[in-house]
Parts: sequence; C-alpha cells; structure tokens
Amino acid sequence: MDRKQKKKPVNKVVLIAGVAVHLAALTLTWRDISKRQADRIRGTKAAWRIASAVNTIGSVAYWLVGRRPE
Repeated sequence: MDRKQKKKPVNKVVLIAGVAVHLAALTLTWRDISKRQADRIRGTKAAWRIASAVNTIGSVAYWLVGRRPE
C-alpha cells in the first residue's frame, strides 16, 4: 500500500509538467504561426493550429516540417 501512495503524487507532478510543456510549445507555435506569412508555411495556418493543439507532437512537427526557410 505504501508503493501506491508514493506513485500518486509523482504521477500528478508528471502530468502537470507535461501539461506545462504542451502549453509552452502551443503558445510559441501559435505565436509563430500568427506572425509568419502564409506562403512561409507548408500547409494552412488552420491545419497547423489544430495539429499543435491536439498534442505536443503537432507543435514539434510544425517546427521541423511546417516552416519554410525565410
């Protein structure tokens, strides 16, 4: 029973950290999408906003693939 009690707080910390990372990535991604011209983005701005909102991998994909070099 002691093992279960110790895991619960750790799971909360991991969840909170994961949400914080996702929100930070989402904020940076949406700010870049807003400032960047549409012809400098592969695909549509709306599609990248949806992809980045769904999960953090969408934001990572935008930064790696979605942006055209300036």
